Amino acid sequence: MELADETLDDLWAIETLYDLTFAPGRMALSSYRLRDDVPPVPDFCRVVRYDDGTIGGAIRCWPIKIEDHPALLLGPVAVHPTRQGEGLGSLMIRDVLQRAEPAGWTRVLLVGDAPYYERFGFARLNGVVMPPPTNPDRVLGYGAWAGIRGRARKSLD
Repeated sequence: MELADETLDDLWAIETLYDLTFAPGRMALSSYRLRDDVPPVPDFCRVVRYDDGTIGGAIRCWPIKIEDHPALLLGPVAVHPTRQGEGLGSLMIRDVLQRAEPAGWTRVLLVGDAPYYERFGFARLNGVVMPPPTNPDRVLGYGAWAGIRGRARKSLD
């Protein structure tokens, strides 16, 4: 297996994986309001590809802003049900976090379960507001968040 950049040939398999993992209503989630009509950041769109060409996991990141402060919106991250428990999710998340700051991204945000993401260094963000309906307890950040407050919005630059 290898962790590789997503390619155009992977799009169908990735969308199928996301539908399988998150259910068909996933695009109604509040995070998708920040992704609509905004391309993901290509350097952070990765897949776990096996020797036979199948995709066991996928991760994408999107540019957002909190007021005038840029951040990466991590997710969705998905692992095929037959590959869960192999550490693929951790592998993909750690890859993003290791490469984010050297690439100029000092802040990473996600909406997720704190008990799972705390092991990567994520913590609850007080004062950062995601589009509704988002539970504020699930808004988590990694990196340089001191003093950053405001609404998350699309970044079109």
